[in-house]
Order: sequence, then structure tokens, then C-alpha cells
Amino acid sequence: MTIAHPGPGLRAGGAARGHPRKPPDPARAWARSLDRRRPGLVAFVLAELAALYGTPRRDTRLDPVSELVLTILSQNTADVNSERAFQAVRDAYPADGPIAVHRVVAPDGTEAPPEGWGGRGLDAGSAPDWAAVEHAPLDELIEVIRPGGLAPQKAPRIQGALRHVRETTGGYDLGFLAGMEPRAARDWLTEVPGIGKKTASIVLLFCFGLPLMPVDTHVERVSRRIGLVPPKAGPDEQHEIYRHLLAPGDVHAAHVLLIQHGRRTCHARRPACDRCPIAPRCRFLDSKAP
Repeated sequence: MTIAHPGPGLRAGGAARGHPRKPPDPARAWARSLDRRRPGLVAFVLAELAALYGTPRRDTRLDPVSELVLTILSQNTADVNSERAFQAVRDAYPADGPIAVHRVVAPDGTEAPPEGWGGRGLDAGSAPDWAAVEHAPLDELIEVIRPGGLAPQKAPRIQGALRHVRETTGGYDLGFLAGMEPRAARDWLTEVPGIGKKTASIVLLFCFGLPLMPVDTHVERVSRRIGLVPPKAGPDEQHEIYRHLLAPGDVHAAHVLLIQHGRRTCHARRPACDRCPIAPRCRFLDSKAP
């Protein structure tokens, strides 16, 4: 029998010379390894958290530019403070646009903040006059948003983001992102100065339903403790891992449930492990948990 040998342009593994194989994706490799080592873990976590907190609703909150600015205001501060700052922007730079509702109405008629949001929810109102916000004197805008904290850092970041959107699109409308592939849409937003993966993912998930997992401090902590991600995985790495861990239809629920769990049970300093339904499979309690 004659054995065929690779031609002069091929390596024994089949790859053409000068065209090395694409390096493995560590996020995909982790997801596959987790499924093999701890089968059914993701489904278990989502089911138990949904049983504890309820299945999250899909609520549209704000227009994309308002969501972007509100998320910038929420960086490194409590949501209730960012709400005060955003309301102050509305009051200082009013516009006659469509009325947006940030709170949601429960079946019993009571109002509540959107699920996954830690404040009380914004009062109904129009988006600010973004042109006025962009071109406002910087010192003036700093004073307007001072209730949100870190105003000297956030004011130029907001104006820079608005300038980038206007110069790139010709206006203050991000609706076109809804038709883009999710990662491409995220890449577009992260080109805006001061916008990282978390902020971009929040806008794209909550405004357009694009399946991108925003990783905040609660998601990051809870995910590492359970063992859904490597022990030292930071937010950027977790963003990529969750692309492979979750089905697109589960991203919104996973984000909201993990945030709720971090706020209400899996606290940073004193987690309430005694009443946590994830405890039997949590690596924080047992380094060999299944």
C-alpha cells in the first residue's frame, strides 16, 4: 500500500506553510472544560436563582443614548446617585421629545425599578437635549452631575461620548446598532472614548436585546465563587467566557439573576451561604463541589 505524504506546501498536520493554525480561544476552551468537568452547572444555577428570585422580565428602559449616559453616570457609584445626576441633566437641558418610562409596573399596579437596577427608577420624562449637553461649558456640566459622584471625570467622558456619536453618525441616535452582529455592535461602542465592555453590553442588552453579558462587580464576584469562571478571571475575560457559557436567550436572565444574588445573598463580605440554593455546587464553600 502506498502512503501519501504531505505535499511541499503542507505540513504534516495539514496547515499550509506560512499559515499557522489559529490559536485556541481560551474562553471557548474554558466553557467546554466546565461542561465536561461540571455538567449541567449553568442550567442548575439559572434554575435555582429563578426559583429564588423569579424569572426576570424583559423591560425596555430608556432610549440608547440615555441608557449610555445613565450607565456612565452609574460607574463607581450607587444607582440612586446616578438617577439623581441623570434627572439633574434632564432638568438643566430639557427637550420636548417622547416620554420615556424607566420604572416598571407590577401586576398589582405598584411601580418598581427595572430588574437588575439598584435604584428606585427614574421618573418618566424626555431625553435631555443632547446637543446642549455636549456643548455645555464643562464646569457647568460638572456641577449639574455632581450628585452622581466623580463629576470631574464623568462630565468630559459624557461630552466625549456624545461628540463621538454625533461625529460618527451625524446625530444622537444609536438605533442602527440593533441591526449589527452583537460583537460588532459592542466593538463599535467600545471605540467611544471612556466606554468599556460592560457599559456597551448594558446598552446593547437592555435597549436591543443583543445577547451580550454585562459583567459588573456582582456578576464578577458571584461567578468566580460558584466556579462558572476561573478563580482569577477579571471582567473582560468573563465577558468573553459568557459568550460560550450561555445560550442567547439566557443572557438577560443570567445577568439579572446573578446581580440580584450578589446584592441579596452572595454579599462581598458576609455571604449568606446558609440560605443559598447554589451552596451544594459552589466552589466558595467546597473547592471540589461538583
